[in-house]
Amino acid sequence: MIRLDDLQLFLRTAALGSFSNAAREADLLPGQVSAAIQRLEKELDIRLFARSTRSLRLTAEGEQYLPYADEALAKLKEGRDRLHGEQHALQGTLKIAAPSDLGRNILLPLLTAFRESHPKLVLRLSLSDQVSDVFRDPVDIAFRYGMNEGATYVALPLAPDNRRVLVASPDYLRRHGRPASLDDLLTHQCLPYVLGGRVHDRWSFPSAGTRRQITVKGTLMCDDAEIARRWALDGRGIAYKSWLDVCDDVEEGRLELLLPDQPGEPAPLNLVCPHRRQFSPAVRYLHAALLDPLMAMSARRREL
Repeated sequence: MIRLDDLQLFLRTAALGSFSNAAREADLLPGQVSAAIQRLEKELDIRLFARSTRSLRLTAEGEQYLPYADEALAKLKEGRDRLHGEQHALQGTLKIAAPSDLGRNILLPLLTAFRESHPKLVLRLSLSDQVSDVFRDPVDIAFRYGMNEGATYVALPLAPDNRRVLVASPDYLRRHGRPASLDDLLTHQCLPYVLGGRVHDRWSFPSAGTRRQITVKGTLMCDDAEIARRWALDGRGIAYKSWLDVCDDVEEGRLELLLPDQPGEPAPLNLVCPHRRQFSPAVRYLHAALLDPLMAMSARRREL
């Protein structure tokens, strides 16, 4: 008989690429994961993985079996959720990944309020500006900026009209002046961000149906978007940030919008997960709880 925990370990081993990584995630020994895979292979009478001293990869049979194992576990979870009923108290653990600035300054109070409404639910929040791989990383859902044309994951919109905006502190503008055009950015201290080890110093702006790119310069850069925001607040330069991340700062006068008639790059915010069948009751309730406040925050840009 196939054991459900063996199926789960098979899926995580395939996603993470090694027995050691799957064991570490499940708080098991690598030998226990290896034994689980061997039990499953014996039940199926096939080899799921091709093993060597340096690599582990799915066999052709393993590749063929993988989506069926995934669907089987998802169906069992769906059945359990239906038996409990969506109107009953949400429970279990919901693992969430989010960008650092958004998570600390926007999501933190919203998630806290959501958790207080569902006391049996555990929220595990991971903050990083590295884009989470919802297929490989141990997360259920991720908050993600950007367009998703051609994406293989499923996205629930939260702020589809959100854009990036140019901002600087009043102190910086007093000392260095206010840029009157995109070309003026070339003479200013800007705050590029670092992602995946690469400095993103080419800022894109919609222009007459195309995109215009400006290569900016700066002596301060970081792979944490929250640091770029703090540097901007401290008068260290011009930041190009998601409106959601800076809307409170702008409305309270800590930062000022620059070139307000120049549209910024679209930065729609979505809640994403690998498959629609993974939209559990907790995910659906969370989306419903966040949609109105985030849409309202996005709309405040048009009211300025």
